[in-house]
Amino acid sequence: MAVFASNLSFLSTFFLLLVLISPAKSRLDAHYYDQTCPQAEKIILDTVQNASMHDPKVPARILRMFFHDCFIRSGGPYWNVLKGRKDGRVSKANDTINLPAPTFNVTQLIQSFAKRGLGVKDMVALSGGHTLGFSHCSSFEARLGNFSSVHAIDTSMNREFAVKLRKKCPKSNKDHNAGEFLDSTAATFDNDYYKRLKEGKGVFGSDQALFGDYRTRWIVESFAKDQSLFFREFATSMVKLGNVEVIENEEVRRKCRVVNSYSE
Repeated sequence: MAVFASNLSFLSTFFLLLVLISPAKSRLDAHYYDQTCPQAEKIILDTVQNASMHDPKVPARILRMFFHDCFIRSGGPYWNVLKGRKDGRVSKANDTINLPAPTFNVTQLIQSFAKRGLGVKDMVALSGGHTLGFSHCSSFEARLGNFSSVHAIDTSMNREFAVKLRKKCPKSNKDHNAGEFLDSTAATFDNDYYKRLKEGKGVFGSDQALFGDYRTRWIVESFAKDQSLFFREFATSMVKLGNVEVIENEEVRRKCRVVNSYSE
């Protein structure tokens, strides 16, 4: 099914369909459910459209779920979403330590993605998924005070932007829902994320680092200048991410929340 990512409802549908991608190339099939469940895509479309109308953070959460699953266990852009992914039998919370942290520098990011067979351009393109992202204060507040022995605020951050974030995330903050969207058009899949990096308005240190390093700055500038280029590269990298090999037993769960018990 071709997916159109600039419209929120279709974009959110696309992200949910991505969760169905199989990690083994031989099992990928754009028509996987045509015979067994021909209404599958419409059911998913309706469900995610409704969820997105009530909560604009849904698309970002689905994208994050897909990224986490593939990364640990292993107009807009159009492409055929390949389906057939089954449920894994292993899910460990501490596996999240393998995810790139929001404090990573570019060298650490490159190394982390390289372990999954993803290159520098893939890393910068996939970071563009933050165009839909939202972060709680805990992931970036260290940049806003006592950043180093010399500077209270991360010097790579736009000063006015830092002041704005400090108001949202004061030291005595007790609002666990407080935070910031990762770009200014959080309901739209676009290249605003890269434009903001050029202005020093990356929320995560790992995001802003992409513009501060010569190995990635040129890619950020290219995507900021040419949205269609970003869309093409994002689609290509998402397909690569979906094919990160996973060595796990797979199953169709009888109950979505728990692994099947074969003693039943």
